[in-house]
Amino acid sequence: MAQFHIRPFSDGGFPELDLLESLIRQAGPQLRTDVVCDVRVDGERLPVHCLELGSTSPDVPAIGFFGGIHGVERIGAQVLIAFLQTLVERLQWDQSLHDLLDKIRIVLVPIVNPGGMRRRTRANPAGVDLMRNAPVEADHDVSMLLGGQRLSRLLPWYRGRASAPMQPEALAVCEVVEHRLLRHRFSLSLDCHSGFGAIDRIWFPYARTRQPIDNLADIFALRSLFRRTHPYHSIYRIEPQAHQYTTHGDLWDYLYDRNRKTSARAFIPLTLEMGSWLWVKKSPAQAFSVLGMFNPIAPHRHQRILRTHHTLFDFLIRATISHQHWLPVAASRQAMFEAAIAHWYGPEHLNKDAALAR
Repeated sequence: MAQFHIRPFSDGGFPELDLLESLIRQAGPQLRTDVVCDVRVDGERLPVHCLELGSTSPDVPAIGFFGGIHGVERIGAQVLIAFLQTLVERLQWDQSLHDLLDKIRIVLVPIVNPGGMRRRTRANPAGVDLMRNAPVEADHDVSMLLGGQRLSRLLPWYRGRASAPMQPEALAVCEVVEHRLLRHRFSLSLDCHSGFGAIDRIWFPYARTRQPIDNLADIFALRSLFRRTHPYHSIYRIEPQAHQYTTHGDLWDYLYDRNRKTSARAFIPLTLEMGSWLWVKKSPAQAFSVLGMFNPIAPHRHQRILRTHHTLFDFLIRATISHQHWLPVAASRQAMFEAAIAHWYGPEHLNKDAALAR
């Protein structure tokens, strides 16, 4: 069987989409596939593929992996395609994987914004930043431009017109989450990005406010579980996104709040923000390339990033399957909430936010 390798750059074509579609053909019927959105770029049709493995029973939990929301952050799509490549190979021989898939639904949308990836732009072909496009307003002033703006598509972080519907790619993500994740008894998602800071971060909502979310105790329990399970893999800073900056229009804030208002089922959306500033620091010439600002260029560094996060992906799958064994309940939930507040927000929030733990 032919072997395919993801490379840092390509002078032409769309290697990520080519590899993704090769994996779809290789996996055959073991990998359920659907095109949830079509994007037209310069007369070319680019599909947004949604891929699934495992059970569709609502009695099992579900996990979703998303990447390529920002077209210049190609490494986010690439790490997911590399992980999918491993799963497809294991389908051929690994009985333990088949046993695991009886207990979970795994959903992958590795390239949410194929038009932006094709054009090497952060935004989609309409000039809209898909992570500023949801109908969500921050509860205080945000940083100019960075927090989302409606002035012009020629400026970065454009949200789109206030009266316009959400972009097709953003709506496709919403449909995937609402119909393939939130119908399950427990669900978790991981959205892979790059470009902020010199360390890898795992962010959770909110981006629109600095107030804690309802599931803060659950997220702190998951963080503690990861630290105990992988004590020598503590490469991530796990924190609310608003600790770094706040924005309008965050897609995961929107989906989290929609689920919270309509369902009692737990949904934990996470974002992996790979710290590209370190890559630029080690290879300063990258700063003169649009893609170099957001992606590892040196082949050895690129290969390391492609494999580094598999530990996290595998952990999240297993934690999703076994969520009933670590989600805090009753008195332990209150204790976990208080520990989370002390860790992320400071003790002054304890009395004000104690109701959130109940």
